[in-house]
Amino acid sequence: MPFHPDVVGRPGFLHGGAIAGLLEYAAFEALSAAIDDPAVVMKPVTVTVDYMRGGSEGLGDAFADATIERLGNRIANVEAVAWQADRSKPIAAARINFLLERP
Repeated sequence: MPFHPDVVGRPGFLHGGAIAGLLEYAAFEALSAAIDDPAVVMKPVTVTVDYMRGGSEGLGDAFADATIERLGNRIANVEAVAWQADRSKPIAAARINFLLERP
């Protein structure tokens, strides 16, 4: 996610909602790739975001990656992490539980 005025909260820092959206998007994409069935509806049930440090303008673009912790027939648990310049220094992490509606 590029650092842009549209995603700024307080001056010089990313808005928490923009970071949460990036994490949720990464989780959806990872889960969608793992399921590989467009007929399955994925509904987030619980989203928990831990903010670890401010996403600052000086560090540039933000990135996110997600890992599927559990993929069942009806429920999936996904963890996502966001960072800027250094992946070992995350700015936020999320745990998202999805309800899966299969045809």
